[in-house]
Amino acid sequence: MKLKELESILQDCEVFDEPKIQFEQYPTTPHLAARMLYTADTVYDDIEDKAIGDFGSGCGILSIAANILGAGYSIGFDIDPDAIKIAQENSETFEVDIDFVNTDLSVATLDRFKGKLDTIIMNPPFGTKNNKGVDMVLLKKAIEIAGTSVYSLHKTSTRDHIEKKAKEWGVTFEVVAELKFDVPMMYKFHKKKNVEIAVDFLRFEKQECT
Repeated sequence: MKLKELESILQDCEVFDEPKIQFEQYPTTPHLAARMLYTADTVYDDIEDKAIGDFGSGCGILSIAANILGAGYSIGFDIDPDAIKIAQENSETFEVDIDFVNTDLSVATLDRFKGKLDTIIMNPPFGTKNNKGVDMVLLKKAIEIAGTSVYSLHKTSTRDHIEKKAKEWGVTFEVVAELKFDVPMMYKFHKKKNVEIAVDFLRFEKQECT
């Protein structure tokens, strides 16, 4: 499958009717989702036949893209039951099998998933409103759980901090791509029709024990 074909298919993914600012719900666009999963699959071989976890799965677009690319198993984790309902409806529309867990990842104990998920994909809250630092909490947990690698989107302005943390956590850190995250006017405090945020698409790889 070609990248443009994947992006075109993902256009049919439904998004939030009433997004919740307390969870920083900004839907991942088909453009970003397609590039994230296509790269993870074709460049790093981290999707096809692999067990995939989606942290903060929202409406399920990353998990759906993983399934289209041949993931062996997919599970999404999200704090919002309304988001999971949309994701389940999307998975039915796309006729893909995805498990969902309604949980607060910032405090959840996920030990039962250790060693069972090869790759974790995520577009975490940036932690810019009410949940300062939540992006790093979720990233650390993803790295602890993932068997091989973690793919995540973060504001480019936080790159140096994340690179330092990756060294502390003993994982390799790679900026796969520099992208633009388009934030439309979704909440009352938004003053502009849309804002582009510079984001890094990052890959973290677990170090093999020798």
